[in-house]
Amino acid sequence: MFGFSMPALIIILLIVLVIFGAGKLPEIGSALGKSIKNFKNASDGKDEIEIKPKKDDDSKA
Repeated sequence: MFGFSMPALIIILLIVLVIFGAGKLPEIGSALGKSIKNFKNASDGKDEIEIKPKKDDDSKA
């Protein structure tokens, strides 16, 4: 897999976990997934992209 061994991938994952923390990892994964989806849509020639505002900010107002 891209020339990385399993111990190297585990070390990279641990470094990311220490830097961003366990709470931010789902948000980062979601943003990465949406970015890949939008990139695929753009490369297929579709002009629409998915943009949704955060819901937690709206409830406070």
